[in-house]
Amino acid sequence: MINKKKIKVLRIINRFNIGGPTYNATFLTRFISDDYETLLIGGLPEENESDSLHILEEYGVKAQLIEEMKRTPNFFNDRKAYHKIKEIIRDFEPDIVHTHAAKAGALGRKAAKSMNVPIIVHTYHGHVFHSYFGLLKTSLYKFIERRLAKISTGIVAISDIQKQELSVQHNICSPSKIKVIQLGFDLNRFHEAIDTKRQQTREKFQIEEDELAVAIIGRLAPVKNHQLFLNSIAEIASKTSKKVKFFIVGDGDEKQAIETRIKELALPDNFNIIMTSWIKDISSFNPGMDLICLTSLNEGTPVSLIEAQAANIPILTTDVGGVRDVVKENVTGYVVSNDSLLEFAEKLLFLIENDSIRNEMSQNGWEFVKSTFHYTTLVKNMENYYSELINKKNDQQH
Repeated sequence: MINKKKIKVLRIINRFNIGGPTYNATFLTRFISDDYETLLIGGLPEENESDSLHILEEYGVKAQLIEEMKRTPNFFNDRKAYHKIKEIIRDFEPDIVHTHAAKAGALGRKAAKSMNVPIIVHTYHGHVFHSYFGLLKTSLYKFIERRLAKISTGIVAISDIQKQELSVQHNICSPSKIKVIQLGFDLNRFHEAIDTKRQQTREKFQIEEDELAVAIIGRLAPVKNHQLFLNSIAEIASKTSKKVKFFIVGDGDEKQAIETRIKELALPDNFNIIMTSWIKDISSFNPGMDLICLTSLNEGTPVSLIEAQAANIPILTTDVGGVRDVVKENVTGYVVSNDSLLEFAEKLLFLIENDSIRNEMSQNGWEFVKSTFHYTTLVKNMENYYSELINKKNDQQH
């Protein structure tokens, strides 16, 4: 029975890299009510990823690092990480273990079960059930996730679409076990002083007055499908006289392949592609753009699109994961069929050519995202869910 003055939550994140899970875990740790005591632990980013520890520092959150918890499966590292998590559970004695994303979910839930933690919660920030691996490996991951779901008290999906994918499409667990709680962000910083930030960013990257700036933001990985972005640029290069700078923001394994493809394109003088690597202060960068794109084959909740709308930047995206939950179609941006070069290139050209449509869309972003995706909403919804699970557990023990 859970009736302590403070409910202890051990929050476990895959790794502290740039992206939605770090913000989610940070805000839940920092802003959850005084009824809770939270310990945050997680792994370090991969070599080609930028770490996100500065986000924790910004909000005054301290985390315990587990160096052995890495993205790539490794028996020895995983075993060490698992035993470290068990030791932390033994010392901290949590009432709730809440894991975020796949690796943390596997090791953390197993450790919590073995240590008889009363409540085990897992958040899917995305999933690897398509567009990542071959059929055999995907089937193995599904089998593992179904086993892990059985030992979970509750599952959090970050969109209605994701809940449907997990329960109906991939049969990970029953819909009744899944609670939809959308991600939350500190969006005010994306909307503050956007005129000043726009001027500074455009000066920094030498974007001329009559030049458009189009960005794609995210890991340089196959699932992000940057080739669609590049092929669309090539497709429209001869169809417009507008001057455009295209920014590829991020880093990862696909960097060399993307650089090679850019050289092959032989673009005209009015088109320019710039690879920036990771930009930590994305809230200052976004206002300098005229359009932000996403070409992914698979997504959970695409953070870059929420942040773009908070800065009043229109968006163009493929129809994947929770995209339709975060975009007001034809109002804040366009959603096109997944991996369709014809559709993506057509809309890209349309938005480049039509200043008035972009300007109209740019006015709608902030109003749409400011309340739905604010961290206060996230924290309140998660506290309510914890209470629901605690009450159910206490009722079962009577």
